[in-house]
Amino acid sequence: MKKIGIIGGMSPESTLYYYRKFIEISREKFEPYFYPELIIYSINFKEFMENPREWEGRKEILIKAAKALERAGAEIIGISANTPHMVFPEVQRAVNVEMVSIIDAVAEEAKKRGLKRLLLLGTKTTMTMPFYKEALKEKGFEILVPNEEEIEEVQRIIFEELTFENLRSKPYLVELIERYVEKGIEGVILGCTEIPLAIKREDVSVEVLDTAEIHMRALMERA
Repeated sequence: MKKIGIIGGMSPESTLYYYRKFIEISREKFEPYFYPELIIYSINFKEFMENPREWEGRKEILIKAAKALERAGAEIIGISANTPHMVFPEVQRAVNVEMVSIIDAVAEEAKKRGLKRLLLLGTKTTMTMPFYKEALKEKGFEILVPNEEEIEEVQRIIFEELTFENLRSKPYLVELIERYVEKGIEGVILGCTEIPLAIKREDVSVEVLDTAEIHMRALMERA
């Protein structure tokens, strides 16, 4: 198998979740004690979030991490967060190894499940900027996002609670998803890799696309 590289730390809690899924998938797919080689580069989340040059500076941090993983022997790389995929094409071009897009992996999984009308939950950037929604629309999906007030509350929950593994607002997230079930969604994209810490398939009455698990599985299958 190819050696897998993960750019993590955005946040550390979701990176930990990726590693848990890595273990679960390995035990599902391989013989006992077999785990593919995996390298994690955990960036400084504060430096990433508060970068004075915003996305230009964040892109440079991601490129530095990707190149470090390449030098360390990674043969396939993933970014363990949805929002940084806004600059995924530039990061991919900066290295000479294959990178797996979380958006492409989610689209492939949704297609396998026969889902078309999807609610996208994530950070404010992911829900409001075109990079995620348009990529999915181009692949034939109908994408709904919460209203402005709901977007602000989901953003608050992610950064003030879930990044510290505080799940107290889980009932709000469940109720939000169910409101959109009534509007005809066929599935919900947990488009922030912290949200699966709170929301599981059994919590809601609709298909759940856990982007962290889907992405980790895609990386391992590609490797």
